[in-house]
Amino acid sequence: MMRTLLRRRALWLLTVVATACTSPNPTLYTLAVVPGYTHTRAPRHIEVRAISMPHYLDRSEIVRSTEDFRLDVMGNDWWGESLDTMMGGVLVQELLQRLPGSIVFPENGAISSEPDASVEVNVQRFDADRSGAVVLMAVIAVLRHGETVASRPIRLRVMPRAPGTAGFVAAMSAATGQLADVIAEILAR
Repeated sequence: MMRTLLRRRALWLLTVVATACTSPNPTLYTLAVVPGYTHTRAPRHIEVRAISMPHYLDRSEIVRSTEDFRLDVMGNDWWGESLDTMMGGVLVQELLQRLPGSIVFPENGAISSEPDASVEVNVQRFDADRSGAVVLMAVIAVLRHGETVASRPIRLRVMPRAPGTAGFVAAMSAATGQLADVIAEILAR
């Protein structure tokens, strides 16, 4: 009887220790498509080339900030896919909405049509500043038939409207939408 009781306690203790050592599943997030103003004059076929991201953002965990020489990473809040791929897909959808007469497709997609215009985005920063606002710094270029027709730096700042990771990701989505607004405006010229 005593041995049975000791075995049960040992099994219970092992179960408790094993449970304590496991971490909860991460919460996964994705950028959302944000609608914007539509433009009627734009090239017919537009290719969004692969988005270039700084390596510090190339991770599963969401990077909250790079202020004060520190990388503030949200340990259990992860992206549902790589940020550069997700941002490229969202930009394609946002440009489709903003440029209803155009066919917008990603560089690495199934469409192999020769584009009338291409969009390149080099993200330099996409995290929060000291005030908590999301900062998106990038250089964008629009090419027509292989030649750059417009290139400019962009600095967008969006304050989250809600606390926590969901509010932070919503602000990142809003910044991506504002980036799509700028790109659509350039393409419509």
